Amino acid sequence: MRRITVAERRARLALRHCLAPAARAATPEEATAALVAIHSSDPATVFLSAWARMHDPSLGAVERALYVDRTLIRFHGMRRTLWVIPVDLVGALFAASTHGLALQERRRVLGLLEDASIADDPARWVAEVGESTVRMLRALGEASTTEIGRLEPRLLERVTLAAGKRYETQTSMATRIVPLLSMEGRIVRGRPLGTWIASQYRWVPVDVVLHDGIPHVRAHQGRAEIVRRWLRSFGPGSLADLRWWTGWPAGVVRQALSDVGAVEVEVEMGVDAEGAAAFLLPDDLEPAPLVEPWAALLPGLDATTMGWWERAWYLGPHGARLFDGHGIGNAGPTVWVDGRVVGGWGQRPGGEIVLGLLEDVGADATALVEAAAARMQAVLGTTRVTPRFRTPLERDLSA
Repeated sequence: MRRITVAERRARLALRHCLAPAARAATPEEATAALVAIHSSDPATVFLSAWARMHDPSLGAVERALYVDRTLIRFHGMRRTLWVIPVDLVGALFAASTHGLALQERRRVLGLLEDASIADDPARWVAEVGESTVRMLRALGEASTTEIGRLEPRLLERVTLAAGKRYETQTSMATRIVPLLSMEGRIVRGRPLGTWIASQYRWVPVDVVLHDGIPHVRAHQGRAEIVRRWLRSFGPGSLADLRWWTGWPAGVVRQALSDVGAVEVEVEMGVDAEGAAAFLLPDDLEPAPLVEPWAALLPGLDATTMGWWERAWYLGPHGARLFDGHGIGNAGPTVWVDGRVVGGWGQRPGGEIVLGLLEDVGADATALVEAAAARMQAVLGTTRVTPRFRTPLERDLSA
């Protein structure tokens, strides 16, 4: 059985994720495809993740891909997370994950309507309001949730969430119906309401981005395509890694691995750990080439930092300082050297990047880290990005 060392795993990561200087991407599309998808729960992550991997990072290049050329699209998928993905992945992602999420969300919306006694026939109400919303959006071309609500007053109906609990709150049906229409593939997010770090978006009909709508893909084919791309980018990975990343049950993951002909290999889980079972694609078993020394600053929720469930081989002992859940929650901003996490970074109120190394990496590696920070600073300028999920080290550095 092929055995893959920690050193080789780190080399593969550097090359497949466009982090080594020689492997950097030419475009945002190439950077996104290298990761399969980029987390978009925090809007800034999309830009910072792409910039860290591009030869010539720029705000305009990412915005053009998202809003002009529309070669990248925001879409809900694995683990109910909002992602930015290449448009050629939409059909597979919808079949593998998003369609199921839409069915779950529709049930939740129907339950809210029933509990609030808003409609005698909740299913009919959702269908009518959904059709009206899409029709009005098509007439407007592009609009925010608030703008749509002014034309469709039923969207302004109020419902209570988490009734009776400490965090009980009220919200409008617009905040449920509009995202539902997105999950169902009828509308998609357009430009933000504000700057590139804003989290509220305008909406456009799906055929503005996908002229023929979402391609039809069978569920098992979609799951196989997702797993194939993940193994190409993140492999070798274990069953636990894939279950974490996809959010699918073990049996579904095993079937997808079988469908792509995945080959079992043995991987080192950490420098001193024993080997464990993992998987690679059958045409991807050759040893990884050597990689020159490199360093990178990655943002909170970056797909590389979040890409595996079993993280000891690249995270080491630093999880409690760099994640909001002691190494298993949401990743904060991280500093990488040669395929492992060695610290984190934050920003002062004026936008200045501050580094926090958690171990001594030596003078040469420190110089690479400082160069990576200067590179990120050049594209950020004075813009300050506060991660959506703040971590202990980032809070300390940004104080």
